[in-house]
Amino acid sequence: MAADAPVPAGNPSNEVVPFVLDVPEEQLTDLRERLRRVRLPEPATDPGQGIGLDAVTELCRAWLEEHDWRRVEDELNRHGQFRTAIDGLGIHFLHVRSPRSDAQPLLVTHGWPGSVIEFLDVLDALTDPGDDTLPAFHVVAPSLPGYGFSDKPTEAGWGVDRIADAWAALMSRLGYDRFLAQGGDWGAMITTALAVRHPDRVAMMHTTMPRAARPEGFDDAQLDETERRWLAQSEEFRKLGSGYSAQQRTRPQTLGYGLVDSPAGQLAWVAEKFVAWTDGDGFGGVPRDRVLDNATIYWLTGSGASSARLYWESFGGVDVTAPVTVPSAVSYFPAEMVKLPRAWVEARYTDLRHWNALPSGGHFASLEVPRDFVDELRAAFAHAPSGLA
Repeated sequence: MAADAPVPAGNPSNEVVPFVLDVPEEQLTDLRERLRRVRLPEPATDPGQGIGLDAVTELCRAWLEEHDWRRVEDELNRHGQFRTAIDGLGIHFLHVRSPRSDAQPLLVTHGWPGSVIEFLDVLDALTDPGDDTLPAFHVVAPSLPGYGFSDKPTEAGWGVDRIADAWAALMSRLGYDRFLAQGGDWGAMITTALAVRHPDRVAMMHTTMPRAARPEGFDDAQLDETERRWLAQSEEFRKLGSGYSAQQRTRPQTLGYGLVDSPAGQLAWVAEKFVAWTDGDGFGGVPRDRVLDNATIYWLTGSGASSARLYWESFGGVDVTAPVTVPSAVSYFPAEMVKLPRAWVEARYTDLRHWNALPSGGHFASLEVPRDFVDELRAAFAHAPSGLA
């Protein structure tokens, strides 16, 4: 049985309590036994049919023989994990405070198929850069509802807007009246929703995946060559690369039976995206262990269905036209699946203070090019209003 993480007994809804991760050994034994008995399909007849058999075979072998889950537990526990209940749901989060008195609060939100693992390689640089001329941040990194060690919703309604409201409540509970916010993937949509719904709370936002509609009457002749290429790539992704999204937004429960029962199925489902959405061969710059760390969280928490359900909750219901008036920043990494022209972004994010297209990296930039990711946050939030520390 997968390991759920209920709110500790007797924990009041407004209490923040430490969370120490210590998965029972029998659950790790069960994972290893399943990997020993793994049954894989025949090779694809065309590489465009999905992640290759050789790649999944090797990942399963490494997961069984080399991966050290206790290392991950130690790393997460060392940074500081907590749980609290918001709007009736237990929320897990990392809260890593900087030793600097001038540090600014920063909320970072992951997406699918990610987890808080995405931020482990940038936390130290963000919280304690070792140079007083560089900014420091108090970092809050929650696990989305239905993801990781947050609770799984038992009723419909946990979409982007509700999560944004919950994050605003979380930051209040931690004593941060105003804060910076960052996110990619679903985290981009939640961060943008926070900026729209709580502009008095979000001092500035940063995203690697802004969402905006084509401005009415926009003349495509204004696009430069790079922006035309971005739109062509985005269209190709919608046609050939979004099958996972169609499944998760229409039948997440049916998909979940296979993902929750088969570690190889869960691993392949998320690892394919680390191949497709990174810059270069294999997993781009993402270490293989981080791919396995991330997949193990999905497996141990049995969150194949509950994580997919966010697509069912939110697709078609996210407003990509509501003006974003808070100061904003965008960093584009070349292997990101969807990139929009700057004029489209500026039409919605009306106070865009930082814009940069980087030479390398992809959808999982904080894992793939962590130094560049940190540098982008530093450069972006240099334009934030003062007085947050």
